[in-house]
Amino acid sequence: MPKQWVSSGHPDRLRPDDGREAPAGDLVRTPAPPRRRVLATRPRRALAALLAGALPVFAFPAPGLWWFAYVALVPWMLLLRSAPTGRRAALEGWLGGVGFVVAVHHWLMPSLHVFIVVLAALLGLLWLPWGVLVRFLLGGRPTVRRAAAAVAVLPSGWLMVELARSWEALGGPWGLLGSSQWDVTAALRLASLGGVWLVTLLVVAVNTAVVVLLTLRHARTAALCALLGCAVLAGTGRFLAPLPAAERTARVAVVQPGIFDGDGSAGQRLARGEELTRTLAGERVDLVVWGESSVGEDLVARPDVAARITALSRALDTYLLVNVDARRSDRPGIFKSSVLVGPEGPTGARYDKMRLVPFGEYVPARALLGWATSVGKAAGEDRMRGTAPVVMALPNGLRPGPLVCFESAFPDMSRRLVRDGADLLIAQSATSTFQHSWAPEQHATLAALRAAESGRPMVHATLTGVSSVYGPDGRRIGRPLGTDRSAAAVYEVPLAAGLTPYARYGDWAVHLALAALALLLAAEGVRRLRKPVPGPSVPRARTARAWRARRGHRAASAPVRSPGTR
Repeated sequence: MPKQWVSSGHPDRLRPDDGREAPAGDLVRTPAPPRRRVLATRPRRALAALLAGALPVFAFPAPGLWWFAYVALVPWMLLLRSAPTGRRAALEGWLGGVGFVVAVHHWLMPSLHVFIVVLAALLGLLWLPWGVLVRFLLGGRPTVRRAAAAVAVLPSGWLMVELARSWEALGGPWGLLGSSQWDVTAALRLASLGGVWLVTLLVVAVNTAVVVLLTLRHARTAALCALLGCAVLAGTGRFLAPLPAAERTARVAVVQPGIFDGDGSAGQRLARGEELTRTLAGERVDLVVWGESSVGEDLVARPDVAARITALSRALDTYLLVNVDARRSDRPGIFKSSVLVGPEGPTGARYDKMRLVPFGEYVPARALLGWATSVGKAAGEDRMRGTAPVVMALPNGLRPGPLVCFESAFPDMSRRLVRDGADLLIAQSATSTFQHSWAPEQHATLAALRAAESGRPMVHATLTGVSSVYGPDGRRIGRPLGTDRSAAAVYEVPLAAGLTPYARYGDWAVHLALAALALLLAAEGVRRLRKPVPGPSVPRARTARAWRARRGHRAASAPVRSPGTR
């Protein structure tokens, strides 16, 4: 029976398993490592990428572990850094993106069912180039200069992903990393300086610096300097973007009727809203705000409903901002509209929702994706869009700028209202479909970022909770109305003047990120151009001496066979 040979450590020899050195002529080539072990690691890495991409969800409400955002990307980046090839890094970037989308939007599962997987697979493609970028900058043993550049370039690459998926047709800017810092004072000051985009850049920069600190010993000084720079930026935000000065206060009431389902729910909701509004008599409020879809009938087509709301306004001697979800009598289609009603009836001030929720309020490319209505709760009929934002003017001097539902997630919409003269931002929302998930709390906290960015207070009024109010600095005012409440509450809201740096200069942080990526491309292009090109090979002269030398070398390197082998 032939002996079994194992590696002896010598590149050209094996030794028998009993420890003796193999004769020179027996075996001369080390066998390749078994592929079974290599293949077995691929599913494990794929699963690790999915789980690592999902980790940041714990930084958002309801878990609310805001500090976790600064290390949540580290496991994913460590995995991408160790990818054996760029193709593998791209795959694991995509898988991590799938995990991120599913985790952050998990509350959509009851509505979209299996379509959430399709949506995550498509949106996950946005992280594919980011995975390649992580491996390119941090893979192997990069120089200190390259590791330092990664702290600026990788956050810029992540921000491009967030910017792309912020497009309304791709779901909108839900789950931006910067929005996880809604309750951190230093982060809110940065938001007033450069918007939520600047906060995202800071969060990803800290994650990148931690990866460098853990894996690249020769670049630890650069990583520590980067972390110190991030801390200095967060600390100086309050000086670069001072708090807006409050000029006066307004008393704003929020009416939250609670959950009403089934046939006749619209009428029951309206009746409960009227009942809660009457309890505000004598409170001397400047404005009463109802939630999204609080009225299910067009006020022109139903003058009786308009008269009921007008009677409430007259009894309280104030104005009501209601939200009508119905077919308009003067235009075809269903609109969601913020309508201002005063003691004399509807004032004519009306805002029609402009940005609709994909699948919830319309189905993109319905001819192709209409099947989603059969597997989930996608919109059976598309809502119609408004054409322009509206700033309403009240006789008491208040100038509210309304938004509807997930429009509060878009920084540019609140910024536009402020530049048009709004001194109070209002978001009318309804999350009753996702009542027992993390969505209501996450949605409410978006108003904190919009308030801090614009320097204007923001009222987030919902049908079923969470309703909350935030001051011009982004800090919460009073107690929110949770998902277990059916109540009305009055808030003293400070009104501020002036423009924050973000309201004045806009998305300069995004332009800075684009410049960082452009510099990387330019530097890499210059490096490749300066790389010396190998010259043409010149055939060696054929001399008798060279011929004899080559023949002798071949004879010496030929494998020696044992006697009797063939």
